[in-house]
Amino acid sequence: MSRPVTLFTGQWADLPLEEVCRLASDWGYDGLELACWGDHFDVQRALTDDTYLPSLRATDERHRGILPDRIWGDGEPEGVRRRAAEEIKDTARAAAALGVDTVVGFTGSSIWHTVAMFPPVPPEMIERGFADFAERWNPILDVFDEVGVRYAHEVHPSEIAYDYWTTQRALEAIGHRPAFGLNFDPSHFVWQDLDPVGFLYDFRDRIYHVDCKESVKQLNGRNGRLGSHLPWGDPRRGWDFVSTGHGNVPWEACFRMLNSIGYEGPISVEWEDAGMDRLVDAPAALALVRELTRIEPPAASFDAAFRQSS
Repeated sequence: MSRPVTLFTGQWADLPLEEVCRLASDWGYDGLELACWGDHFDVQRALTDDTYLPSLRATDERHRGILPDRIWGDGEPEGVRRRAAEEIKDTARAAAALGVDTVVGFTGSSIWHTVAMFPPVPPEMIERGFADFAERWNPILDVFDEVGVRYAHEVHPSEIAYDYWTTQRALEAIGHRPAFGLNFDPSHFVWQDLDPVGFLYDFRDRIYHVDCKESVKQLNGRNGRLGSHLPWGDPRRGWDFVSTGHGNVPWEACFRMLNSIGYEGPISVEWEDAGMDRLVDAPAALALVRELTRIEPPAASFDAAFRQSS
């Protein structure tokens, strides 16, 4: 099954897009998953500057830190939320104009701060959190429907859906509308002891995008699962991000399941590793993913030769 292998540009946003395109092309990537920061993709220019998208396509024919000042404004939380919602709507419009059918991102969550469940959290507060998510995101998804683009939410800590059951509740909250699906990133499954393969099967109709991102557990009786406020790369962390293929993600089983559920979309390599240079990892990760994509179902069952024709 031929799937394009792409490189997520978020961790490369310090470099000009033209340079990232050159590197990715030299290494053999099929395309890029563009981050909406740095100079890699400007949503507003895509909608207002008639020369921007043609110049962007010419660059790659195949293909408070992150918020612009116009969205941050005075920093008042509700104002930031409303401006961010409008930016996501515009991102759908810009993606449609670029010919992209899937936008990957986060949703935020008004109840993430309650995850420790102490002081005791009343069930009504959790219900209000999912209702708040639906109230804010249904109008956004209306725009995605209008322009024929899907939203792929990354199941991730700090978001409304961060594990198996919260993903189920989030989908229920918005009535399972098709505009809202999932970006599968197994790096956050590993440290939560979730089964990424089972997740792929159970949410098979919602897997709209796949990130090859890796993490490793370092739980030794002192290191805590929540990271202890320690920076990436600190050996005292209970888990850390590592280059693709150097951690605990069962990649072969994941790719076999992707084949089984019929996923034909891109495979995007997302590099995050405090102990390995990205210029070393990016081509190595591509080689690994290319090898994994060679795992395909046979044209005939392995036991077909033993069957007798009637």
